[in-house]
Amino acid sequence: MQKPQSILVVDDDPRLCRLVSRQLTREGYSVRTASGGEEMRRLISEALPDLVILDLMLPGEDGFSLARELRAQSSVGIVMLTGKTDTVDKIVGLEIGADDYVTKPFDERELLARVRSVLRRVNDDTRDQPADANIACFEGWSLDLNAYELSSPDGDLVHLTSHEFQLLEALVRHGHRVLTRDAILELLSGRDWTPEDRSVDVLVGKLRRKLESDPHAPKLIKTVRGVGYILTATVSFATKR
Repeated sequence: MQKPQSILVVDDDPRLCRLVSRQLTREGYSVRTASGGEEMRRLISEALPDLVILDLMLPGEDGFSLARELRAQSSVGIVMLTGKTDTVDKIVGLEIGADDYVTKPFDERELLARVRSVLRRVNDDTRDQPADANIACFEGWSLDLNAYELSSPDGDLVHLTSHEFQLLEALVRHGHRVLTRDAILELLSGRDWTPEDRSVDVLVGKLRRKLESDPHAPKLIKTVRGVGYILTATVSFATKR
């Protein structure tokens, strides 16, 4: 019998913890709850969960700092709960490694759908790639991370500029996760993005013209409005000797 996937709910509201725990347990998940960072660390030291549902507004330590700590230590899925609708909070959360956001009050079905989606992504996540992996494959494309070469599904070499290669490498290494414009610009030039700066969008447009059959209706590199870009393809990694 397959072991149930484990979820840790971190929230200082006991009623919400009980509600979420009952819902996820009914769906076949193994659920534990914690009221704050200290209890979260203790439970994780006992057994690392597959996913953490983390409240943004916790007493003492906020959800951002805990999410950053989690991401630095593991590839566990992270869904953040927040009573705020501010886009800035969502961008910050995604930037530090959260996989998704749910705004309170939330519908139980929405939370369940987002949990399932993140767990699917975590199972395929490129964060679990082999340490010596140097070939990234997606939708028939092959990116050689050592030779800086991109091969099409037909086997043809596709020329990439240095910035196009850096962007594509970042996208494949963050497969199914949003890369904010800030993160992309920092990666490419070491400076912060501003709403007036269109250089990231221009670069994404150039890369789409090389990857997409229809750059105006992209299927591989999707725009997350107001946040950044995401590679929707499943990426597998291999080692070329």
